[in-house]
Amino acid sequence: MNMLIRIVFAALLVVPIGGISRADSGDAASAIRAEIEAIRSSYESRILELESRIAKIEEGETSTNGSTVLANTTTQRKVFGRDFNPSIGVVLNGRFARFTEDTGEIPGFGIGHEGERGREGVGISHSELNFSANVDDKFFGSLTAALVREDGEDKVELEEAYIQTLPGLGLFEGLTVKAGRALWTLGYLNEHHVHTDDFADRPLPYRVFLNGIFNDDGVEVSYLLPTDFYSEIGGGVFRGDDFPFGGSDGEGIDAWSLFARVGGDIGENQNWRLGGSLLSGKAYGGRNTEEGAQSFVGDTDLYVADLRYTWAPTGNPKTSELILQGEYFWRDEKGTYADSEEGTGAVAFDDTLEGWYAQAVYKFKPQWRLGLRYGQLDQPDVPLGLVGSSFDSQGFEPSTFSAMLDWTNSEFSRMRIQFNRENLASGYSDDQFIFQYIMSFGAHGAHKY
Repeated sequence: MNMLIRIVFAALLVVPIGGISRADSGDAASAIRAEIEAIRSSYESRILELESRIAKIEEGETSTNGSTVLANTTTQRKVFGRDFNPSIGVVLNGRFARFTEDTGEIPGFGIGHEGERGREGVGISHSELNFSANVDDKFFGSLTAALVREDGEDKVELEEAYIQTLPGLGLFEGLTVKAGRALWTLGYLNEHHVHTDDFADRPLPYRVFLNGIFNDDGVEVSYLLPTDFYSEIGGGVFRGDDFPFGGSDGEGIDAWSLFARVGGDIGENQNWRLGGSLLSGKAYGGRNTEEGAQSFVGDTDLYVADLRYTWAPTGNPKTSELILQGEYFWRDEKGTYADSEEGTGAVAFDDTLEGWYAQAVYKFKPQWRLGLRYGQLDQPDVPLGLVGSSFDSQGFEPSTFSAMLDWTNSEFSRMRIQFNRENLASGYSDDQFIFQYIMSFGAHGAHKY
């Protein structure tokens, strides 16, 4: 452009304005046009050359033998495309807790270690290391290792390790198969990682009925129905080693599940989802219950109904949002119970137990949320012959109340304070204060709705 201005300016100086004949002016104009075309051609050629060099740099191709090679001033090595390289993410979860009671046991219920209230004082909570990527155009894979501290020792637990089909496999549209170990579809919260919860601990029914989460080894199939509203059905088969089962007989399939859920929008600023699930299986006395006191052998059916409603008053959930959520649990057990602490033998048992929770979380500012939650369990029926053992709840219905306030600086960092009052036994009231931080870095996939 600068060269073009100089040529035009020089032409004006050389040729007097008032003394240019019609023929001379035509020759001068032709000369200037020729100069312009030459400049344009030169610049276009240069631009094409630079664009070609940029494309080669971005693709990392500096050889013509079909391999992908990254050039370096000192060495050359093959670097294959990054489309299938794993995304790596880390979630750091820590907290400080203070309790007014020395123990958090729930008389009448056998719960596992993950169902306990956690340690008092400063400590690392459920932190995670995640690897995930498309294996190829037909499969996706993910692995999540949970870093926890149990019995005074740091431990690594395999929380998830699964593969999942992609549309490229050619299955029916809407059909997905997942195999391995995963947070399976059961109610609402179970398929969510704990660091995405709205509270610092899981609701009381999850602690009692599922030991926090159900992530047995197995296979699950789901089908998204071709309807105008959201509707999904599915089910799975599992090994039967995870709570509420345990002690699989070795055949490999001792539990199964079914689920269905629907949802949709209400106007532009509201939506809802309703679901129902069934988890059924056989326990062989291998439940990982607290202190190993209660042992159950028999059949267990667990039914879960869940409901979730969201409303964005301003039309933008990033600035203001109300979430109402609840789940109802109904468990039917038929088999025999024993209490190892009391030295009792197996006692026949055939009964049901119910529990539920409801919560409300309100985002009143873009970074601030306030939440309330209440959970309750029915009075457990003590098997005849075990009265006076650790099964005896003395006719009490356990309940918990929680209030929390959290601040989210970004999608990668959150801090939370929470107050719990747990009434788990007659004459027992545990006031709990919890401060929690959740920090994540690296790649991390979108959370489930």
